[in-house]
Amino acid sequence: MNVFFYQTVLGKIGIGEDGTGITNLYFDKEIVSKDAHIHESELLKQAGKQLQEYLCKERTQFDLSLAPVGTEFMQSVWRALQEIPYGETRSYQEIAQKIGNPKASRAVGLANNRNPIPIIIPCHRVIGKDGKLTGYAGGLATKQFLLDKEQRHEDF
Repeated sequence: MNVFFYQTVLGKIGIGEDGTGITNLYFDKEIVSKDAHIHESELLKQAGKQLQEYLCKERTQFDLSLAPVGTEFMQSVWRALQEIPYGETRSYQEIAQKIGNPKASRAVGLANNRNPIPIIIPCHRVIGKDGKLTGYAGGLATKQFLLDKEQRHEDF
Protein backbone atom coordinates (compact mmCIF):
# COMPACT_ATOMS: atom_id res chain seq x y z
CA MET A 1 0.00 0.00 0.00
CA ASN A 2 1.15 3.52 -0.82
CA VAL A 3 0.28 6.49 1.38
CA PHE A 4 0.99 10.16 0.83
CA PHE A 5 0.21 13.14 3.03
CA TYR A 6 -1.25 16.45 1.91
CA GLN A 7 -1.47 19.71 3.83
CA THR A 8 -5.07 20.97 3.71
CA VAL A 9 -7.29 23.50 5.47
CA LEU A 10 -8.18 20.61 7.81
CA GLY A 11 -4.53 19.91 8.58
CA LYS A 12 -2.42 17.04 7.35
CA ILE A 13 -4.44 14.33 5.58
CA GLY A 14 -3.03 11.02 4.36
CA ILE A 15 -4.52 9.10 1.47
CA GLY A 16 -3.78 5.41 0.86
CA GLU A 17 -4.12 3.22 -2.22
CA ASP A 18 -3.49 -0.42 -3.05
CA GLY A 19 -2.68 -0.17 -6.77
CA THR A 20 -6.32 -0.56 -7.82
CA GLY A 21 -8.08 2.16 -5.86
CA ILE A 22 -8.14 4.49 -2.89
CA THR A 23 -8.34 2.42 0.31
CA ASN A 24 -7.99 4.94 3.14
CA LEU A 25 -8.06 8.57 4.18
CA TYR A 26 -6.25 9.39 7.41
CA PHE A 27 -6.76 12.48 9.51
CA ASP A 28 -3.64 13.93 11.13
CA LYS A 29 -3.70 11.91 14.37
CA GLU A 30 -4.75 8.56 12.92
CA ILE A 31 -2.33 5.66 12.81
CA VAL A 32 -1.17 4.54 9.37
CA SER A 33 -0.26 0.89 8.74
CA LYS A 34 3.42 0.11 9.32
CA ASP A 35 3.39 -1.75 5.98
CA ALA A 36 2.54 1.43 4.08
CA HIS A 37 5.10 2.99 1.77
CA ILE A 38 5.24 6.78 1.71
CA HIS A 39 5.03 7.29 -2.04
CA GLU A 40 2.90 9.64 -4.14
CA SER A 41 1.60 7.42 -6.95
CA GLU A 42 -0.34 8.85 -9.88
CA LEU A 43 -3.60 7.71 -8.26
CA LEU A 44 -2.67 9.50 -5.02
CA LYS A 45 -1.73 12.67 -6.94
CA GLN A 46 -5.16 12.61 -8.54
CA ALA A 47 -6.87 11.96 -5.18
CA GLY A 48 -4.87 14.71 -3.47
CA LYS A 49 -5.76 17.16 -6.23
CA GLN A 50 -9.46 16.27 -6.04
CA LEU A 51 -9.42 16.56 -2.24
CA GLN A 52 -7.88 20.04 -2.45
CA GLU A 53 -10.44 21.03 -5.09
CA TYR A 54 -13.27 19.79 -2.88
CA LEU A 55 -11.94 21.68 0.14
CA CYS A 56 -11.52 24.85 -1.96
CA LYS A 57 -15.12 24.55 -3.25
CA GLU A 58 -14.02 23.78 -6.81
CA ARG A 59 -15.46 20.22 -6.78
CA THR A 60 -18.71 18.74 -5.48
CA GLN A 61 -18.02 15.05 -6.10
CA PHE A 62 -15.01 12.79 -6.45
CA ASP A 63 -14.12 10.83 -9.55
CA LEU A 64 -11.74 8.19 -8.20
CA SER A 65 -11.41 4.43 -8.20
CA LEU A 66 -12.23 3.34 -4.64
CA ALA A 67 -11.29 0.07 -2.94
CA PRO A 68 -12.48 0.23 0.67
CA VAL A 69 -12.20 -3.05 2.59
CA GLY A 70 -15.22 -4.15 4.58
CA THR A 71 -18.05 -6.65 4.87
CA GLU A 72 -20.80 -6.85 2.27
CA PHE A 73 -23.10 -4.92 4.64
CA MET A 74 -20.48 -2.17 5.12
CA GLN A 75 -19.97 -1.95 1.37
CA SER A 76 -23.73 -1.49 0.86
CA VAL A 77 -23.77 1.34 3.42
CA TRP A 78 -20.72 3.01 1.86
CA ARG A 79 -22.33 2.84 -1.59
CA ALA A 80 -25.47 4.48 -0.17
CA LEU A 81 -23.34 7.23 1.40
CA GLN A 82 -21.89 8.03 -2.03
CA GLU A 83 -25.43 8.64 -3.30
CA ILE A 84 -26.12 11.44 -0.80
CA PRO A 85 -26.01 14.62 -2.89
CA TYR A 86 -23.53 17.36 -2.09
CA GLY A 87 -25.01 19.81 0.40
CA GLU A 88 -27.61 17.34 1.73
CA THR A 89 -27.73 15.08 4.77
CA ARG A 90 -29.44 11.81 5.64
CA SER A 91 -30.17 10.09 8.94
CA TYR A 92 -28.92 6.63 9.85
CA GLN A 93 -32.52 5.45 9.57
CA GLU A 94 -32.81 6.84 6.02
CA ILE A 95 -29.63 5.00 5.01
CA ALA A 96 -30.96 1.78 6.58
CA GLN A 97 -34.15 2.16 4.52
CA LYS A 98 -32.12 2.95 1.39
CA ILE A 99 -30.19 -0.32 1.66
CA GLY A 100 -33.40 -2.29 2.25
CA ASN A 101 -32.86 -2.99 5.94
CA PRO A 102 -35.06 -0.43 7.78
CA LYS A 103 -34.32 -1.81 11.26
CA ALA A 104 -30.55 -1.60 10.84
CA SER A 105 -30.01 2.02 11.91
CA ARG A 106 -27.52 1.05 14.61
CA ALA A 107 -25.60 -1.26 12.24
CA VAL A 108 -25.56 1.55 9.66
CA GLY A 109 -24.01 3.77 12.35
CA LEU A 110 -21.28 1.20 12.98
CA ALA A 111 -20.56 0.82 9.26
CA ASN A 112 -20.51 4.61 8.90
CA ASN A 113 -18.03 4.77 11.78
CA ARG A 114 -15.77 2.23 10.05
CA ASN A 115 -15.73 4.05 6.71
CA PRO A 116 -12.03 3.96 5.78
CA ILE A 117 -12.30 6.80 3.23
CA PRO A 118 -14.08 9.70 4.98
CA ILE A 119 -14.78 12.85 2.97
CA ILE A 120 -14.43 10.95 -0.32
CA ILE A 121 -17.12 8.51 0.87
CA PRO A 122 -19.13 11.28 2.56
CA CYS A 123 -20.01 9.81 5.95
CA HIS A 124 -20.02 13.38 7.28
CA ARG A 125 -23.40 13.78 5.54
CA VAL A 126 -25.04 11.34 7.96
CA ILE A 127 -26.60 12.87 11.07
CA GLY A 128 -28.90 11.73 13.84
CA LYS A 129 -32.64 11.43 13.22
CA ASP A 130 -33.11 14.50 15.41
CA GLY A 131 -30.79 16.51 13.16
CA LYS A 132 -27.90 16.50 15.62
CA LEU A 133 -24.31 15.76 14.68
CA THR A 134 -22.97 12.37 15.70
CA GLY A 135 -19.39 11.09 15.88
CA TYR A 136 -16.82 11.58 13.15
CA ALA A 137 -13.26 10.27 12.75
CA GLY A 138 -11.93 13.77 12.15
CA GLY A 139 -13.90 15.16 15.11
CA LEU A 140 -17.25 16.92 15.27
CA ALA A 141 -15.68 20.30 14.45
CA THR A 142 -14.39 18.84 11.16
CA LYS A 143 -17.79 17.30 10.42
CA GLN A 144 -19.48 20.66 11.06
CA PHE A 145 -16.89 22.43 8.87
CA LEU A 146 -17.57 20.04 5.96
CA LEU A 147 -21.34 20.34 6.30
CA ASP A 148 -21.17 24.14 6.54
CA LYS A 149 -18.91 24.30 3.50
CA GLU A 150 -21.34 22.21 1.48
CA GLN A 151 -24.35 24.23 2.64
CA ARG A 152 -22.74 27.38 1.27
CA HIS A 153 -22.14 25.92 -2.20
CA GLU A 154 -23.57 28.93 -4.00
CA ASP A 155 -19.95 29.97 -4.65
CA PHE A 156 -19.78 27.46 -7.54
